[in-house]
Amino acid sequence: MSPFYFLIVLVGVLLLNSVSFLLYRSDKIRAMKGDWRVSENRLLLVALLGPFGAYYSMKKYHHKTKKLKFVLVPVFMFLQVALVVFLFINQTYPLE
Repeated sequence: MSPFYFLIVLVGVLLLNSVSFLLYRSDKIRAMKGDWRVSENRLLLVALLGPFGAYYSMKKYHHKTKKLKFVLVPVFMFLQVALVVFLFINQTYPLE
């Protein structure tokens, strides 16, 4: 993988985590107001794509921290780190 594509992956990861953070924050604000909420399945899907943003938002706003299925968020964090490390190692030491 060329450095350019690796940079694209990193920017994508940052964007997905930012979107995840903002969506969790938005859901917390809506919960406090009693407004329409984001579904838990959608929150988990977004957490799969941007787990660090989701986790940070969960801790910062104390949102969804007691729901059992949201213990998946740290697992998603591990998977994202593993993916980025794999891509970095593959870029540095290609399998070719």
